Amino acid sequence: MSVSVISPVSGEVLGTSPELSAGAREAVLNDAKGAFPGWKALLFSERGDVLRAVAQRMRDDVDKLAPLMTLEMGKPIKEARAEVLKAALCADHYAEHAEAYLKAETLPSDASHSYVQHLPLGTVLGILPWNAPFWLAFRFCAPALMAGNTCVMKHDPHVPACAKAIADLFEQVGAPAGIMQNMPMATADVESVIRDPRIHAVSLTGSERAGAAVAAIAGSEIKPVVLELGGSDPAIVLADANLQKAAETLALSRIINAGQSCIAAKRIIVEASVHDEFIALLEPLLAKLKLGDPKEESTDVGPLAREDLRQNLHRQVKRSMAEGAHCLLGGELPDGPGFFYPVTLLTNVTNDMTCAQEETFGPVAVVQKARDETEAIRIANDSKYGLAAGVWTERSRGERIAHQLQVGQVAVNGIVKTDPRLPSGGIKRSGLGRELGPHGIREFVNHQQVWLS
Repeated sequence: MSVSVISPVSGEVLGTSPELSAGAREAVLNDAKGAFPGWKALLFSERGDVLRAVAQRMRDDVDKLAPLMTLEMGKPIKEARAEVLKAALCADHYAEHAEAYLKAETLPSDASHSYVQHLPLGTVLGILPWNAPFWLAFRFCAPALMAGNTCVMKHDPHVPACAKAIADLFEQVGAPAGIMQNMPMATADVESVIRDPRIHAVSLTGSERAGAAVAAIAGSEIKPVVLELGGSDPAIVLADANLQKAAETLALSRIINAGQSCIAAKRIIVEASVHDEFIALLEPLLAKLKLGDPKEESTDVGPLAREDLRQNLHRQVKRSMAEGAHCLLGGELPDGPGFFYPVTLLTNVTNDMTCAQEETFGPVAVVQKARDETEAIRIANDSKYGLAAGVWTERSRGERIAHQLQVGQVAVNGIVKTDPRLPSGGIKRSGLGRELGPHGIREFVNHQQVWLS
């Protein structure tokens, strides 16, 4: 059954998402398998030339590609352009550094020479969400391709034009046929593709429920997986922090992509002695943000991607208020068409409330009070998630606190973000494995030991 693609701005149906037939999926898998021997045989520099060409095409066509995100999932146009350019940066980064990241590692043994080399596995399936269609696609495919694998992409059905455009980029630059393909399909068909022997590994960015299902299937087939799942990311603000800078950065972190980001600051944990002062700085920063048409350059916050997402976010806000949270901004569904949700600020939040225990995927800032550093760390770690965290304090103190936080990445006095140069990923229910940096490209390779007499 095909999925209706609905404009998050107007609520009108834009069209339906295509789904490949069983025969068409078979052709995609055969093409990926057939392309693998020739692709892995190329030099790193030759594979890099393809990725650089794709990156340049993205930069050249940014004003054609960015509006696709604005149309299909409501990303403000200025953010959409930035996302396309970041995807190009990722492709360029791996084109430049893949060979060094995968350099053979000499290890001492009783051999005359022993080392580990990193060989491609085959075809990697990427299962991707709607919230960052270009960035997440290249975060998956750029390292996998540069390692010598071929890629098949099952993108979210709500962003079909984005998915097609991504795959078309490779065709437009004359990349070898079959190395990176779009394979739209129904959720019910994903299991059979994961189990197919022509798929050798799986990368998924999505919900913990989807991650658990994919991990179970791939595990039963003894296939490696990387999972980047949800987060309820804490940001600790201590009394010695630069409160103005912390408020400005956390306000931005909370509303990028209308708050629909896994690594956005979601629980802001403030030391009691500066709690009220911090709220007084944060509230006007959030209040001045403009909610509106994502096609407009002046818009700061666009709509949520779907109505069901908006209703779930509103449920979380209302339930948290019933549990005792104070709503200083927003919190009410606006009149009119589209899936807009106002920038919302909740205070007096405790960690047992809905907005602290669940992932809030929208422009809702949650502020919690902690007596001191020790309690702030305890609150931060009291979550089933473990994706990322921020700490605002004196630098060396923040570095010490980072050792105590149960997350995959920590930013001290800065915004939590993904960077092609640095590994990203979570622990606990936030996933397993790493993407990006040298660690990301080593997830889908055979770490082959070679022993020479």
